[in-house]
Amino acid sequence: MEQAQIKNVVEERYPAMRFVGKRYTDADRDPVSEGFDRKWDEWNAKGWFAPLEALPRPEGLENGVVGLLGMDGPGNFEYWIGVFASEGAPVPEGYEYADLPASSAGVCWLFGKPPGIFWMHEYCAAELMGEGLAPVPQETSRWYAFERFNTPRYTEPDAEGNRILDYGIFIEAEG
Repeated sequence: MEQAQIKNVVEERYPAMRFVGKRYTDADRDPVSEGFDRKWDEWNAKGWFAPLEALPRPEGLENGVVGLLGMDGPGNFEYWIGVFASEGAPVPEGYEYADLPASSAGVCWLFGKPPGIFWMHEYCAAELMGEGLAPVPQETSRWYAFERFNTPRYTEPDAEGNRILDYGIFIEAEG
């Protein structure tokens, strides 16, 4: 598997917002890939993104779908699939939500082919630290990272099949 390259690193600031989607745990992982690819396939097959398209979204986060990574207490990993929506956005029936405080993230644009662009948390975290951005420690924060499947960076591969996955790691506030 060829490792992704980091093509860009940006700091993004977000207002308080709501994540709307569905929550998964380690028990929902694909036994072969150890990821959540079967859940993504289920979302696409069942059209579960469609009700989320009409939700109001924060400026700069209007496109793309997201895998949100967090910890609900020590050792309780959770992975959400859905979208970043505006604070207080309505939640369609059958979906869950999590309210996120105003925050900042360092976002790495990971360039390559799946699956080589996944499982890059430590690689991206090291790059952010090199840029002077301090990732929030996973064990001390409710939310620590996200995968953003941006349109068109991810959804429209180049001629060689390469895509860009936005991998964001929440960073500690200054001061």
